[in-house]
Amino acid sequence: MVAPAYMPKEKGFPPTLVDQALDDALASSAAVPVLALSGLQGSGKSTLARQMVQRARMRGLHAATLSIDDVYLPRVHRQRLARTVHPLLVTRGPPGTHDLPLAHEVFDAVQSRRPIALPRFDKLADERLPTTQWPRVQRPLDLLVFEGWFLGTPAEHDEAALQEPLNALEREADADGVWRRWCNARLAGDYPALWQRCDRLWFLQPPGFAVVPRWRWQQEQALQAAQPGRSGMTRPQLERFVQYYERVSRLALRSLPLLADRVVPLDGERRVADGRAAEVNPPGTSPAD
Repeated sequence: MVAPAYMPKEKGFPPTLVDQALDDALASSAAVPVLALSGLQGSGKSTLARQMVQRARMRGLHAATLSIDDVYLPRVHRQRLARTVHPLLVTRGPPGTHDLPLAHEVFDAVQSRRPIALPRFDKLADERLPTTQWPRVQRPLDLLVFEGWFLGTPAEHDEAALQEPLNALEREADADGVWRRWCNARLAGDYPALWQRCDRLWFLQPPGFAVVPRWRWQQEQALQAAQPGRSGMTRPQLERFVQYYERVSRLALRSLPLLADRVVPLDGERRVADGRAAEVNPPGTSPAD
């Protein structure tokens, strides 16, 4: 008998998977567990994070979500990086375009069980929302679900792998490799401290990078449909946009199946084959061990 398939973007992830993720996070010995959901663009991370928060609420627990996208640097800061380091850094997304002190500030407040306002980023406006529009968490949390497209991904340590341009963006705008090497250096030096604050790491594993442009286009259409009258990216603009993420995305595809605590294999339609994640690193061990 063929196991049923589930499509997270239309119907959400299967309840068995949501419960498995919630149980795995709550089994941590941390005072406020942090479950990191890592997955390439459009893989359903936000969907699963919302389902976990809803399921936690049904159990009488207080949970919240934070995306690494919510701590993008404001545009004025990225414009400064574009002037002083490389023009490609005006575009949000790659390592080095996040406000990591802000992320640590949020984690500090969560772990100390203080009230906190959770940052939010407006992708259509390409700007962080004003602090007055950040949702406030007044009660101590029992769980934080932290989601992002490259959570847990290590830096590229093979210098030769950084030499050749990977796509048209790199060939045309980063022929000398300054941008990609700078981003890789930030990934090596700045992000591990944030990854270490996550108690469990789950990876939503797509069949390959080739599905990402289509998945991200569906996500873009949903963003625009939810806010009619506001302009977003066209399909050609989006095809170019995902090239900013391609190098680190391919690195995540190679590394995270070996580093994550659990892996959720997805097919090209984001379906989970049997509704459960595969265990990679048993509880009590660190993905970095």
